[in-house]
Amino acid sequence: MREIYDVEVTTIEGKQVKLALYQGKVMLIVNVASQCGFTGQYDGLEMLYRQYVDQGLVILGFPCNQFGAQEPGSEEEIMNFCRLNYGVTFPMFAKIDVNGPNTHPLYVLLKNERPGFLGSGAIKWNFTKFLVDRDGNIVERYSPSTKPTEIEGKITSLL
Repeated sequence: MREIYDVEVTTIEGKQVKLALYQGKVMLIVNVASQCGFTGQYDGLEMLYRQYVDQGLVILGFPCNQFGAQEPGSEEEIMNFCRLNYGVTFPMFAKIDVNGPNTHPLYVLLKNERPGFLGSGAIKWNFTKFLVDRDGNIVERYSPSTKPTEIEGKITSLL
């Protein structure tokens, strides 16, 4: 198993970075989509980010088009949508696959560590959330229906 900080990701602007960039921070990793019934969760994610960024929280958004083709746009369109409609300032990344043969290595790691309901590793829908502590331990997996505000207590306990 690879350590989470060794995983390389591509920012929404196209830069390759390792998650080591966020070492020592509490990370909330979310697969996101612009045309999903849960898209309104961007508001709650941004609120948490702004409230706790100075204490060490970082939210990482990974657009995914695997569920009902709800993220069809380009990276530039996705970022513009997020900024204009939700004021998103937390880090966003290039579109990835979270299931199937082209699953991004980050999601292979996340799903192996926190498999989900009845041990199924598959991501069921957009806005599945993974909480990672300051030491890189994947401590919790939350369903798409879990609102960001419902996770606040757990986040603050890790900060």
